Amino acid sequence: MIEVKHLTKKYGDLVAVDDLSLTIEPGRIYGLLGPNGAGKSTTMNIITGYLGATAGTVEVGGFDIRKKPEAAKRCIGYLPETPPLYTDMKVAEYLDFVAALKGVGKRGLMDHVDEVMDRTRVFDVRDRLIRNLSKGYRQRVGLAQAIIGYPEFLIFDEPTIGLDPAQIIEVRELIRALGGEHTVILSSHILPEIRETCDYIFILAGGRLAASDTTENLIRGAGGGRQEMRLVVRGDGQDAADALSRVREVDATSIGRRPGDGAGTCLLTFRAKETGDAREAILAKLVRKKIGVLEFGGTGKSLEDIFIELVSQEGGGAS
Repeated sequence: MIEVKHLTKKYGDLVAVDDLSLTIEPGRIYGLLGPNGAGKSTTMNIITGYLGATAGTVEVGGFDIRKKPEAAKRCIGYLPETPPLYTDMKVAEYLDFVAALKGVGKRGLMDHVDEVMDRTRVFDVRDRLIRNLSKGYRQRVGLAQAIIGYPEFLIFDEPTIGLDPAQIIEVRELIRALGGEHTVILSSHILPEIRETCDYIFILAGGRLAASDTTENLIRGAGGGRQEMRLVVRGDGQDAADALSRVREVDATSIGRRPGDGAGTCLLTFRAKETGDAREAILAKLVRKKIGVLEFGGTGKSLEDIFIELVSQEGGGAS
C-alpha cells in the first residue's frame, strides 16, 4: 500500500500541503479531487519522489520514498499533467527507451512494449514521430510509458485534460481496465471524471483532506444517513401524505407544488428515518391506496453539492 503520514509542503509562507494523511490500499481506483490550487499535483509529486516534503513521510510498497527512493519508484508508474515525451522519437523507439530505463529485460522487451502499445491503442502509430501525433495519441503514449514494467501503483495527474469528449471516454475506459490489475490514483478538478472512474474519493481543499470515502457513502453521510425523497402524485396530495404517515420508515412529509406541474398534481417531499432503502415500503403503501404516482426519486445532495460545500469552507493553496 501507499502510506502518507502528516505530509506538509511549504513554499516560503505558502502552505501547499497541510498535515495530510492518506492510505492507498491495493485493488482500487482512487480519485484525488479538488479545485485548482488544492494541493493535488504537489501531493502526487511528493508521492512519486519528484518533490521533497517539508515534513511528514511517504511509504510506497513498504519503502520510504526519501530513504529508499529507487525501490519505492520501481513500484510506481507516473503520468504527470504534461506527459514526459521526447517528441523527436518514434513511439516504439521512445517506449523501448522507457522500458530499458525501467530495467525490463532485453529478452522480453520487444514483446512487452508491443503488449503495452496494444493495450493503450497506440500500436497503429508505433512508427510515427511523437511530435506529429494528436493530443489524444500523445496522452495515450504518456499512459503507455507509465504502465511499462507493470508497476503496482499507477498515478495519473489530470489524465484527460485537453482531450475532446471521445478521447476522454477512451482514456476513462483504459483507466478502468487498468484498475483490474493495478492500484490506480488519479487527480482531477472535474467531478464527472472522478465520479465515472473511481471507487474511492479523497477531496482536498486548501492543502488539507476535507473528506474521504466511496461516492455512495459521501452522499449518504451528507444527508445525515437519511434518504431524501420527492414524490409527485395525482390529486391534492393529502391522501398520499396520510398514507406516508403510516409508513414507519418515513419521517415528516411536506406538500407543495412545482412551477410547471400540470393541474391536479401535487409534490410531496420527505425523509426516511433510517439508512436502509425505504422505497419498496413506500410504493407498496401507495399502490394499496390506489394513489397515482407520476414521479418518485431522490432529492439528496449530489457529489457536486458535497464538493462545493466542502471546498467553500477551506482556503486556497498551490496546485
